[in-house]
Amino acid sequence: MATAKKAAPAKKAAPAKKAAPAKKAAPAKKAVPAKKAAPAKKAAPAKKAAPAKKAAVKKAPAKKRTPNAAFMKAMTPSAHLAAVIGGTPVPRTEVTKKVWEYIKKNGLQDKAQRTMINADAKLKEIFKKAQVSMFEMTKLINSHLS
Repeated sequence: MATAKKAAPAKKAAPAKKAAPAKKAAPAKKAVPAKKAAPAKKAAPAKKAAPAKKAAVKKAPAKKRTPNAAFMKAMTPSAHLAAVIGGTPVPRTEVTKKVWEYIKKNGLQDKAQRTMINADAKLKEIFKKAQVSMFEMTKLINSHLS
């Protein structure tokens, strides 16, 4: 029994010793990030030089990007789609722009969920639904182009 009592205080003393080195280790960790911050400052000017080289490379090719011919081909809209965008043949890119102009002008974009389009009488003939997502819209419009 006497040994058990002596062992108990020894266990209490051991955690106190472990706590003291932990306090000493914490300031040492604070000093380490300060040393790491200094090399980061040295690396920053090298990064500034790299974008300057990229900018020079971008300026060299002065060629304008040519659009894809498939998108620029004039497509004839169906009668239902012509009621929204007009009857003249226009490229696919212009069809999408004109449909969006119609949607914005008539306030057909859903207020709560902005990705959804509420169809009015004209658009319901094209979409065959009361509401479609903006991502599904172009797919549905495609079937009305020839």
